[in-house]
Amino acid sequence: MSEVRIAAEPRTEFGKGGARRTRRAGKVPAVLYGHGTAPRHIALPAREFAQAIKHGINTLLTIEIEGGSELALPKALQRDPLKGTFDHVDLLLVRKGEKVTVEVPVTLVGEASKEGMVNQDLASLTVEAEATNIPDGVEVSIEGLEVGGHVLAGEVKLPAGTTLIGDAEALVVSIMAAPTAAQVEAELAEATGGITTEPAVVEGEPKVEAGAAS
Repeated sequence: MSEVRIAAEPRTEFGKGGARRTRRAGKVPAVLYGHGTAPRHIALPAREFAQAIKHGINTLLTIEIEGGSELALPKALQRDPLKGTFDHVDLLLVRKGEKVTVEVPVTLVGEASKEGMVNQDLASLTVEAEATNIPDGVEVSIEGLEVGGHVLAGEVKLPAGTTLIGDAEALVVSIMAAPTAAQVEAELAEATGGITTEPAVVEGEPKVEAGAAS
């Protein structure tokens, strides 16, 4: 798991107006909370924070503020849908050795049977891990899996110190039979109501409408 140090400063302006001014200054409004402490409103440098998050949502941040430092994990990110910039961040305080529950991405590796079609049901798994040792993700091998084969959440090999949270019987990935050409044509016909896109062929001379140039 990545760990990034990032300098922050206290935020004294609140509400929508204060948040807009913070963002115009090149900073991201954020709230630091957890361990029963009162929430602290801070501002993070936007460029540095965006760079840190490139390592993954579970990036452990060392927040340097007012001469001290705090360990925190991003828990909620609000982004501008058009610009892609961060509008607000919730940061959860953590301690070394503390267990936290997080979502880690699932990456498929290997090649399944060529007669099959890979269907990934889960893109991530909910796991419990030490706050300072959160895995960047987990790999699930589909090498050689035949049609009908599958991998359940409980069968995924997790890094040491990481525990699955949730249903061990949840389907992560399965190999389905690839549709035949006839099945594809039947599905297309059903989707279009049997309407063909091929132009109709009319025998004989083309009909000339009244007023048309001869």
